[in-house]
Amino acid sequence: MHGQFVWYELQTTDSAAAQRFYPAVTGWGIQKWDAADDYLMWTAGGVPFAGLAQITPAQRAQAITTNWHTYVSVDNVDAAATKATSLGGKIMTPPEDVPGTGRFAMIQDPLGASIAIFTSNNPGPGFDGTPTLGHFSWHELATSDYKAAFAFYSRMFGWQKTSEMDMGGSTYLMFGMKGKPFGGMSTRQAGSSLPPSWLYYVNVRDAKSATASIARGGGKVMQGPMQVPGGDWIAAATDPQGTMFAVHQTAAEAAAGTAATPAKKAKPKAKVMPKQKTKAKKKVTARAKPKAKAKKKAEAKRKSGRR
Repeated sequence: MHGQFVWYELQTTDSAAAQRFYPAVTGWGIQKWDAADDYLMWTAGGVPFAGLAQITPAQRAQAITTNWHTYVSVDNVDAAATKATSLGGKIMTPPEDVPGTGRFAMIQDPLGASIAIFTSNNPGPGFDGTPTLGHFSWHELATSDYKAAFAFYSRMFGWQKTSEMDMGGSTYLMFGMKGKPFGGMSTRQAGSSLPPSWLYYVNVRDAKSATASIARGGGKVMQGPMQVPGGDWIAAATDPQGTMFAVHQTAAEAAAGTAATPAKKAKPKAKVMPKQKTKAKKKVTARAKPKAKAKKKAEAKRKSGRR
């Protein structure tokens, strides 16, 4: 469907390292793409949903660095690319065919963030706003002017504002389609040296466990895990090659995890504790002392009488 996120791709400097790192964090599988030996696909539940490509020397010469990017479905790639330029955007990779798959192009919005557009030969369902375990479930744009960015993307893809939130000095706008949110946009803090960019969140069963796996695998947790309004848990990180990504645990998954935690056994009642028995012995001993003294006095009197 036009405007839905339909594919994701990791370009990296070390494909082998990525294949070791991400499955431990996300539970993904990996499989080859029949059309190209040097292109692999990430799978969730055995179904491909993203790609993995090694950055070539030619791409390095073009200053392409390790990155995650996404593809948004459009009815016609060529027309969409032309529309992007008319709205102030740029064409980074002109429209071209992917043999047996479809046609794509890479564009840049007027503020500098890049995103790919794609028309499939065999259109299938894209992200409709429903989080699915192992798939990307949130798409976040940090930019220099979120209002200008939203104006561009809403005209390009038909995205609508689903809600917005005051973040204490800034606004977080959530966008999507048919009332279901796909992600959010916000303006970076003044003075930030980071360029406008997208951050993609993978839906995981447990954000805390995922961040522990990130650290064990050589990645770096940049923020979180933390709970956000609504009860979801998130964390932002980089993989061992420095690629930014994030994990997302829904409130429902968090509640299910809490419910699955076994209850602690109740402690024994205090009346059976050894200390109480010790106190009782002390009382008995305390009562016995006067009786012992009385016996000694009586015995002394008897001896005195005999004399």
